[in-house]
Amino acid sequence: MTSSRNPRSAPTRHSREDVADAALDILNSFGLADLTMRRLAQSLDVQPSALYWHYENKQSLLAHLADLIVEVPSSETSPGTDRVRARCLALRERLLAYRDGAEVVASTLALGLGAEAPGIDLTAALVDAGTDPETAARVSGVLLHFILGQVSHEQQRAQAGSLGAAAPTGTSESESAEFGFGIDLILGGLATLR
Repeated sequence: MTSSRNPRSAPTRHSREDVADAALDILNSFGLADLTMRRLAQSLDVQPSALYWHYENKQSLLAHLADLIVEVPSSETSPGTDRVRARCLALRERLLAYRDGAEVVASTLALGLGAEAPGIDLTAALVDAGTDPETAARVSGVLLHFILGQVSHEQQRAQAGSLGAAAPTGTSESESAEFGFGIDLILGGLATLR
């Protein structure tokens, strides 16, 4: 790699946010498999060791990225389960906005490293809708697993289709309808428990 920097000039200093933004750019351009610390350092024109000032390891970087991916602004004022449904739809859109977004978040959650905000938010929305806290926490977990699985499936199909490895299987509208049906099915099942 040839650097265009003057070797005598001060090294470029990057913030934690700069590193995260560059990592998200790589994620969107190349996918999770190609998001390496070496590639990230190269994109920032620094040595890989410089990244460890901001992130202890790749897992902590991925945990931060997962937190950024699932950051859904709380703006809806819908009551009851409509609020829960709206939060599920917003989370789906956030995950779909990033290549391999569902995989990043699912792996981070599985390791207990981050991306806990959606579960906490869904649990709170379910409690506000009249569900007892214990059941709300369990239903929140079911919703998260459904959302992550469904979006992961959508993203894998889209990537396979873009590579010519699979025929396109659905439209955005049909996938949205399928997703909405699944959320409604889970929330309808919850209603029978009350």
